[in-house]
Amino acid sequence: MTTIASPQNPRLKALRRLHTRRERARHGRFLAEGEDLLAAAERAGRPALEGYRLAGSGLGESGFHDVEAPALAGVSSLGSGTRVIGVYEQRWGPAVGPLCVYLHGVGDPGNVGTVLRSAEAFGASCVALGPSCADPHGPKAVRASMGAIFSVTLARVGNVNELPGQRVALVAGAGEPLRGEDGEHQPSLTLLVGAERDGLPEDVVAACDRVAHIPISSESLNAAMAATVALYEMTRRPSRVPAS
Repeated sequence: MTTIASPQNPRLKALRRLHTRRERARHGRFLAEGEDLLAAAERAGRPALEGYRLAGSGLGESGFHDVEAPALAGVSSLGSGTRVIGVYEQRWGPAVGPLCVYLHGVGDPGNVGTVLRSAEAFGASCVALGPSCADPHGPKAVRASMGAIFSVTLARVGNVNELPGQRVALVAGAGEPLRGEDGEHQPSLTLLVGAERDGLPEDVVAACDRVAHIPISSESLNAAMAATVALYEMTRRPSRVPAS
């Protein structure tokens, strides 16, 4: 297989276009960089697109196109460059239970990616994205997800009525303290999380079944931290102390 050396190679030009959200949406594709992310994709049964597995020349990666280091660095979103890059199809599905996280107006891609990582860690069934959310397939979000982008179901939601189960709005200092249900069986529900500064809009909160807050000493948590704590609370099992 010939080593790619020119930055004008058509395959490399196609990868550079995927750095913009518009082109990612247009083609329904995205980039992942680094051995750990590509390995996570393989574990999730999400192989890179045929012809779009690239590795630095000299690495000897089987099934990869060799690319000279300067040319590969030219398509990397990392300041230090990368050793391997893969291109993947985006996958979207419906918002499903039993445990969904809905993000509204969360514009920081690092927060969106971290919520995906937490959703995977706590076994959430879906992360649903509402208006004004960062692209979960952007480079920063993909890196922050630590591979969860390949295994967690993603949904686009235009109306909160599309969300599964009981809708629980997380609002700083409002409603009841958030706590999971006792017993083995939790009801199907969606945790709704807004941006740190603006929170959830009033109409979104009004459409929810209940309002809850995470008891903390400071004013608020950012979206990723709030979602992570909420997922922990919803999935933890109460400790059982044996009777004496």
